[in-house]
Amino acid sequence: MTHTNIDELCDATHPDALVRVEDVSKRFCRSLKKSLWYGVQDIASDLGFGNSSHELRADEFWAVKHISFELRRGECLGLIGHNGAGKTTLLRMLSGLIKPDKGRIEIRGRVGGLIALGAGFNPMLTGRENIYVNASVIGVSKRKVDRKFDEIVDFAGIHEFIDAPVQSYSSGMSVRLGFAVAAILIEPDVLLLDEVLAVGDIGFIIKCLNVVRRLSQNSAVIFVSHSMPAISAFCTRVIVLEHGQCLIDTREPANGINQYYSIIKLDRQEWGTGEAKIKNLFLKIGDEFCLNQEPQLFRGTKASVVLHLQIQSEYRGAYVDIYIHDEARNAVISFPLHDNKSEPLLFKPGDYQVEIPLGPLDLNSGKYSLGLGVRDADSAIVMVHAEGFSPFRISGKESHGGKIVRPTAPAVGHLQKRGFDG
Repeated sequence: MTHTNIDELCDATHPDALVRVEDVSKRFCRSLKKSLWYGVQDIASDLGFGNSSHELRADEFWAVKHISFELRRGECLGLIGHNGAGKTTLLRMLSGLIKPDKGRIEIRGRVGGLIALGAGFNPMLTGRENIYVNASVIGVSKRKVDRKFDEIVDFAGIHEFIDAPVQSYSSGMSVRLGFAVAAILIEPDVLLLDEVLAVGDIGFIIKCLNVVRRLSQNSAVIFVSHSMPAISAFCTRVIVLEHGQCLIDTREPANGINQYYSIIKLDRQEWGTGEAKIKNLFLKIGDEFCLNQEPQLFRGTKASVVLHLQIQSEYRGAYVDIYIHDEARNAVISFPLHDNKSEPLLFKPGDYQVEIPLGPLDLNSGKYSLGLGVRDADSAIVMVHAEGFSPFRISGKESHGGKIVRPTAPAVGHLQKRGFDG
C-alpha cells in the first residue's frame, strides 16, 4: 500500500489521470487500548517484524472498504452518503493524513485540501499572524502572501478583526478566514473539498461556489457535501458510500443522488399542546394510497393528501397547514387550507377526514415527506406540529439547482440573435 505524489505515475494508457485509487480499505478500532496495541503491531509489521494482517481484529471495523476510482483533470467527483459512511476518512487518505490498510493511492501533482477549515489556527495569534503561519505550513512564500494579503482579508470580510486574536473570533469568522487562506493561496492539481459550503451566510457561500468553480476548471476535484443541488451543479461523477463501501459509481449525478435519497430514513416527529391529534396523513396518487411504502414519482406527478384529524380543543377551532419538507426538514411548499372564499378554513372541534388536492409535484429530484401544522384560531398556539409523514421520492432525467422546478411555457415566436450598430 502506497501514497505517492509524483508526476511520472500515469502511464501511457492514462495520460490525464491525476488520481488513481485501487481497492483501498481502512479499518479503525472502537477500543482505545486495543487501537494503541494494534498500532504498535502495524508499525512493527511495516518495519519487517511480524506479519501484517488484512483481516479485522477484535473491536475493529472497516471505515472504508474496497474503493476504486480514477479521476482526470477537469472532472469533479462527488462523494455522498450519510454521516459515518466513510467520506472524510477517504479524503484524509487522499490528502496523506492517514494511510490505507489495503490498496494503493496514486496522486499526480500538487494536492490542495479545504478540509477542517480554520482547525490549524493558533487561538493566541492574530488573524494576520495566522495567515502567514498557515501559508508557511502549506509551502507558500511570504512574498506571495504579501501580494495576496488584502485579497484574503477582503474575501473573509474581517477587516476590523484582522489584528485581533483568533480566540476572539466567532466560529464562522474563523472558518471564513480558513477558506480564504486555502482558496486564494493554493493552486492545486488535485482539489479536496469537505463540506466547504457550510461556512457562513448565503453571500459568503456564493463567493465560495465561485472560487470552487474557478479552481475546478484546471484541477481534478473530489467534493464531499450533503447539499444535493451543489453536487448536481458541480459534479461530473458521483460515488455513494454506505458503511464504507461503494453503493453506486455513476457518471449520471441524478442517479447517484437518487440512490443517496433511497438510504435516508426519515423519522416522524410531533409536538404541540396535544389538543389536536393526527390519526393519519399520507399521500395519494390517483386512486393509490401510499400508506406503507416510499413511492418514486416523476416530477410533475399530480398528487393529493389524505388527512384524518381530530380536534379536541375547547376553543372555537383551529387552522390547518399542510407542508412538503425536504430531506433536511426544510419546508419547501406550504398549503394553508382555505374555504371557497379564500379565507382560512376553520376546523371546529370534531373528527375530520379530508382529501386535499396538491396539483402537480413540480419538485427537484430528491426525497420529501409530508408535514402538518394545527394552530389555535384565536391564540395561534400550536396544537400539533408533525413532520416525516408519508416519505416519497421525486426523480427526473436531470437534477436542477432549486427545490421547485416549474418549466416555462413554450417561447412565443422565434429566438433571434440581434446585433446593434454603434
